[in-house]
Amino acid sequence: MVFFEKHKKYLFFLVVLSIITISVFGQSSTLGDVNEDNIINIVDALFTAQYYVEMEPHPFNRIAADVDANDIINVVDALFIAQYYIKIIDHFPGESAQLNIPWDWAGIIGTGQSLAVGVKAKPVESITQPFANLKLSKADLEWPISSTDPLLELVPLTEPINRYAPQYPSAWPANILGETPHSSMANQISALLKNNHDRDYVSVHTNVGEDGKALVYLKKEATINGVNGRAYAASMIEVEAITRLAREQGKSYGIGAIIMTHGESDTDNPNYGSELLQLWQDYNSDIKAITGQNEDVLMIVSQQNSWGDNSLSTLAAWQIAMDNPASIVCSGPKYQYPYDIDEIHFKAEGYQELGEKYAEIYYQRVILKNDWQPLQPLNILRNNHIISIDFHVPSPPLVWDENFQIPHQNETQWMNGKGFEITSPRGKETIQSVEISGNRVIITCSEDLPTEGVFVAYAMTKSEKAMTLPHQGTDRWGLLRDSDSFQGLVTGKVQPNYALAFKKAVPLVEYAE
Repeated sequence: MVFFEKHKKYLFFLVVLSIITISVFGQSSTLGDVNEDNIINIVDALFTAQYYVEMEPHPFNRIAADVDANDIINVVDALFIAQYYIKIIDHFPGESAQLNIPWDWAGIIGTGQSLAVGVKAKPVESITQPFANLKLSKADLEWPISSTDPLLELVPLTEPINRYAPQYPSAWPANILGETPHSSMANQISALLKNNHDRDYVSVHTNVGEDGKALVYLKKEATINGVNGRAYAASMIEVEAITRLAREQGKSYGIGAIIMTHGESDTDNPNYGSELLQLWQDYNSDIKAITGQNEDVLMIVSQQNSWGDNSLSTLAAWQIAMDNPASIVCSGPKYQYPYDIDEIHFKAEGYQELGEKYAEIYYQRVILKNDWQPLQPLNILRNNHIISIDFHVPSPPLVWDENFQIPHQNETQWMNGKGFEITSPRGKETIQSVEISGNRVIITCSEDLPTEGVFVAYAMTKSEKAMTLPHQGTDRWGLLRDSDSFQGLVTGKVQPNYALAFKKAVPLVEYAE
């Protein structure tokens, strides 16, 4: 923002210039050549600025506009192009980005419960592989499977990623109920590397999720109960088999990330955070012993928003990432995705959108080594009846989503909160208004708050069901989001980051208005 303030007069000049500029369009995709006329000039900077303020210039090459290769198009990109044109810089940051690609094949392990295995998402939609991404075919092999079985082979990644589950309960290698996030995640990562850096990226995906099962069934050395409890062992079998097959083909292989799509069955588990951390520690240690990699494995977790008031697992998925930022990242909530009529699971498009968001985070954290964090609260202050919350905003500015229903419309106290909730020893406190000021949300209550025992929460308490809009079926949601312009390859949806669910004590510390 300092950079923007320093150059805002020049940006204003770019916008004024749009009124008098005419251009001829061609067919180039060079970084910086956003209007594809084979020339990088002030018009390209102008079009990028117009895109940022939602003027939608046409034509517009989005990939060419992202000159700093951070998958976000904003005023900084416009200024870089302007600097390039007037020869302040001689190359774009995206051209010299240091990519972290230590292996020919990057493994991604998916685990979790129903949302990990695609419940309610039949028929599957990702039935072709447009890049070179892979999965391990188990043929008709049944549990237990040896990692050295000659029938194991690598095949193009399509859905279903494993065999369909014949019944409930189910487990690997026949654990899939429909479209999972894996194909859209893999293909999104490949597209980001191809479009931004003109190179291929191959990811090999594993899915060991067990529908409806708590974390106790997914951990290392889990107690076997019927078919369940084999997820961790199954993931090690796949890693061992893929490591062997990679070596046979002269390829290097390591695990880049674990995606953990889980939490509903542990909504009341007070140890969920520590158990998640232990799961990451076990995976990280055991994977390194098999693949020989030095690089730590990133765990990407997401919050569940469809089960239980004040869910402990929802809070823990965020808190464990805050406490271990180098090892675990929370992708945010899942209330923004299209749910099935059962009010718990996604439609196929919802799983694809989740996979695309996982891919955006993987690209930022694993490949670019950027410190991506979700839309989350930082500082919370108060002044009598006013609460101020400063947020980390991945892609400013903060805005209210205008497409979702307003939550808590059956709650007199919180109906003006847009997802925010205030409680005290008196019970629910009445929210008079909420407003955005930069990266801050200011909550005004109808009366002065007690000196102790005040909590602010967001998307933590059940509301009336949202039955008609994109978050159909979600129990808990809110309207606060950023302005991320990231657009999914498969769904074509622009995916801003929505504020994650949280609950925090409000300290008795005044702030300057």
